Amino acid sequence: MPRVAPFGTWTSPISAESIVGGSIAFGEIVIDGPDILWGEFRPSEGGRVAILRRRADGEIVDAIPSQFSARSRVHEYGGGSFAASGGSLWFCNESDQQIWMVEPDAAPRRLSDESGVRHTDFAPDMRRRRVICVAEDHRGSGEAENLLVSVGFDGAWTRLHGGFDFYGHPRLAPNGNQLAWICWNHPNMPWDGTELWLAGIAPDGSLVGARRIAGSIDESIFAPEWSPDGALYFVSDRTGWWNLYRWDGMAVALHPDSAEYGLGYWQFGMSTYGFAGHGQIATARAEDGEWRLKLLDPATGMLRDCGLPFADVSGVKAADGHAVFIGTGDSEPPAVVLYDVREGSHQVLRRSASFDLDPAGISVPRSVSFPTGGGDSARGFLYMPNNKDFRAPDGELPPLIVKIHGGPTAQARRGLSLRIQYWTSRGFALLDVNYRGSTGYGTEYRRKLDGQWGVADVEDCVAGALWLADAGLVDRKRLIITGGSAGGYTVLAALTRHSVFRAGASHYGIGDIMALADDTHKFESRYPDRLMGRLPEAEAVWRDRSPINHVSGLDCPVIFFQGLDDKVVPPNQAEAMVAALRKKNIPVAYVPFAGEGHGFRRAENIKRALEGELYFYGRVFGFVPADKIEPLPIENL
Repeated sequence: MPRVAPFGTWTSPISAESIVGGSIAFGEIVIDGPDILWGEFRPSEGGRVAILRRRADGEIVDAIPSQFSARSRVHEYGGGSFAASGGSLWFCNESDQQIWMVEPDAAPRRLSDESGVRHTDFAPDMRRRRVICVAEDHRGSGEAENLLVSVGFDGAWTRLHGGFDFYGHPRLAPNGNQLAWICWNHPNMPWDGTELWLAGIAPDGSLVGARRIAGSIDESIFAPEWSPDGALYFVSDRTGWWNLYRWDGMAVALHPDSAEYGLGYWQFGMSTYGFAGHGQIATARAEDGEWRLKLLDPATGMLRDCGLPFADVSGVKAADGHAVFIGTGDSEPPAVVLYDVREGSHQVLRRSASFDLDPAGISVPRSVSFPTGGGDSARGFLYMPNNKDFRAPDGELPPLIVKIHGGPTAQARRGLSLRIQYWTSRGFALLDVNYRGSTGYGTEYRRKLDGQWGVADVEDCVAGALWLADAGLVDRKRLIITGGSAGGYTVLAALTRHSVFRAGASHYGIGDIMALADDTHKFESRYPDRLMGRLPEAEAVWRDRSPINHVSGLDCPVIFFQGLDDKVVPPNQAEAMVAALRKKNIPVAYVPFAGEGHGFRRAENIKRALEGELYFYGRVFGFVPADKIEPLPIENL
């Protein structure tokens, strides 16, 4: 029989230690003939990114030695950090941002030697013994210069194309005679508008006849890929939905659909489809924000659901009758999955967690839509408390954590998250909000944040919390809001503009938009132009939307977590907010992490952030967590 104990005090089988010590996160997938490779982010190894290779016989081996970490810093968010062909591997080494090559049965050797240049998104060109990639050159003054370059197996570094502010997704045709890529300019972000370019390749390896074939400042092109028979495919949102197209001298829609096959291009190497053979394209398709694996016949436009037991699918690659992807269940953590197109069967190749959870103790979400400002509606996933060994006293309602994703042009996705279950298994309800502006629901929904950042997202978080409180599902006196990066900004904006939430947690969040304009990286330096308006004309809006200018309205405790090496949201953002709260005698805690950037990668820091947030809520709301947590200082409490 379950024990009776107040919400927040339940003993959970999911500890912070088990999350960081017994789990990993998967990166991009690469198929190399019969081999399958994928990246693994390992907090227990100091945040190192390993590359795993599964051979045809099923053996899984580390593809790079332990002193290497495959992580690019292009755009700060990286991705696309390795490629493979013919048994050889190319990767960007985190410590020097240079390209290293691993040939069969040989030690890694460095190809590039361009200090001050970062590399990513590799397209092997075996005929010319080189790789084509995106480079971010920081050697000049002012903004970094982004380029397409080639790097020979002998180390020769050659500029191929420049002139755009950003480049991505270079892909070589199977015959080696053409190169496709996407590019875009300030002030656009890639989900606002990009261009798809195509060029021939001359005998000396240079590009000839480069021209735009699709895309514009208002059309977002995502993930161009060549089929094995030499046809060029891509995703475009020209109809208001990111749909899949083939280039036949014009863009031909394969399956016009009110669904999404594209993503916010935050990282290189993102993939939502691949060519599985047998006349099938394996696709990840989002309908109403939920992603499933579908098979699309490009000849007929027929779409078929694969019927797999996964609540979320990502990172799809395919070849030779198989698809490989990251599959996550409502009760199963992410796994690398191999799907046989002919047989309709699947096999788990690698799980992200080394421990098993009892499904009876897992909180399974339900997709919710709730009313918000202007007669509109917002979306999210609702998780209620669940622990098979505990129940709350009769009449007690659970505290609610409103969780805000980053971006802001990103998405909260379904599927088992141990970090979410960390809270629900201790007795918290959690609303994972997909506020207006999130991806996964079409272009119109995504653009509802244009000019409204700090308004619409805040309205949606407040509306979601009150909607659940009004329904009698959560405790109105224990409403909490938490988020990281842009989500941290929404946290601070909500706390300074409204009195709905009784506590908040900002993980490397933005407090001063104006300060960020002068102190952030190139990729996002013009991001607020669409979200708030261009400077200098919109300076009054930027200042008004900055939480630091409205601290007078903040009247509840807040905890801040910040990486001291963060180049996206520098530490002075958190420190200014902490100083303001300290001056007002409001309870505040500041937890800085040396050596961490934008997002925490080291096991001990991830653990400290999880446990520290729980400890903070316990002190604020007067409950004692069952966990043994090292106390952290809270001022003014």
